[in-house]
Amino acid sequence: MSRARRAIAAFLRFCMRVFYRRIEMVRMDRVPDGPVIFAVNHPNGLVDPLFLICFAPRPVSFLAKAPLFGYPFIGWFVRTFESIPVYRKQDKTTGTNAETFAAARAILKRGGAIAIFPEGTTHSDPQLRELKTGAARIALGATLPTLSVVPAGIYYTAKQTFRSSALVVFGDPIAVHSTGPAMEMAEPPFELVEELTAKIDAGLDAVTLQADSQAALELIGQAEDIFTATEDQTLGREFDLRRQFIDGYQFLRRNDPARLAKLQSEITRFVAELHRLGVDVFDLTPRFHAMTLFRLIVLLPIAVIGAIVNYPTYRFVGFLAKRFAKGENEMMATMKLLGALASFPLTFIVAAALIDWKYGLIAAFATLVAFPVLGWIALRVFEDLDKLIGDARALFRRRDSQRLNAKRHAIREEMLEVARMMTTTPAPLP
Repeated sequence: MSRARRAIAAFLRFCMRVFYRRIEMVRMDRVPDGPVIFAVNHPNGLVDPLFLICFAPRPVSFLAKAPLFGYPFIGWFVRTFESIPVYRKQDKTTGTNAETFAAARAILKRGGAIAIFPEGTTHSDPQLRELKTGAARIALGATLPTLSVVPAGIYYTAKQTFRSSALVVFGDPIAVHSTGPAMEMAEPPFELVEELTAKIDAGLDAVTLQADSQAALELIGQAEDIFTATEDQTLGREFDLRRQFIDGYQFLRRNDPARLAKLQSEITRFVAELHRLGVDVFDLTPRFHAMTLFRLIVLLPIAVIGAIVNYPTYRFVGFLAKRFAKGENEMMATMKLLGALASFPLTFIVAAALIDWKYGLIAAFATLVAFPVLGWIALRVFEDLDKLIGDARALFRRRDSQRLNAKRHAIREEMLEVARMMTTTPAPLP
């Protein structure tokens, strides 16, 4: 791996750690050595590939649409990470599938890893789209004695929101057996391609959250928040619980739709009452921490300075993101990240230049260092302050909080009863 690639990956890891409050990678031990194709879901624009570029256990090359290679900066970036151009009819670029597949197989033959978004496009649908066959065709046509396809699911708590959280779950590797040297640079048999694509689809199903509608996914998220509001849990645990809740939702829809409607109504009314009171479900049981209070007391004056010097740029980035994302949720985080990468360094440089003109080079250098540090302190302190205000609001509304906690407990017990029903109800006949 080149020095440029390592340096850029390290910088992007830092940026991603700032943008997302929590990032978790789970089941990385499932990623084998040797040639690997990662098949990844695609909910969040150009942010999705960054998770594998920055945090995968091995260097990864992505398939990327050919026009990206012609852009001034993005072209250099995708070439640095050994991306492979994909030639689509709608892009009107010169090139063929054979060239794309040959480049991908060359990386695999030297034991490398490539990543593909088999859905073909980024989207916000509640279910995976029908998979393209490219991953299977590349894998089967590579004619390697050992090759694995690893499904990878990316899960966001709020994908377009700054300081939300993100999880990458690696699935069980799918072993691909060579179809013989005659298949290289040609189309593998249709039946084998369909069979492998179906296995990849099943593998992605196991590492993603899917429901019949966006409203169902939102309901399941609310239900899981209610169920675990008093717990400190990992994103991996949250993801597993939400998958179980999806199973429970589907079980009730098949076996007891009236009970599902009643539970849905209770959850909806509970969440509406939380919003009316301005209270978060996680704040119903206040948890004050001495270190949080200490940080606020000591660092709040510094955080205020950091907010004053960085907030205008923060708002400007939000404005740019809304303008260029054009209402598409799956592009909002991409626009925010790109806007921040362009706007904040420019802000720091302009501020340092003005200080240099007025006070000299040493003061300018100090400004260049201080502005991002002050911004980080402001970010963390105001997050602590927001949590403290939520806890205090729940504490001052003690009677309301006790009543809501009783409702939360009743809803939770109903969910546990559904889980017990699922273990005793026979599965329907196929």
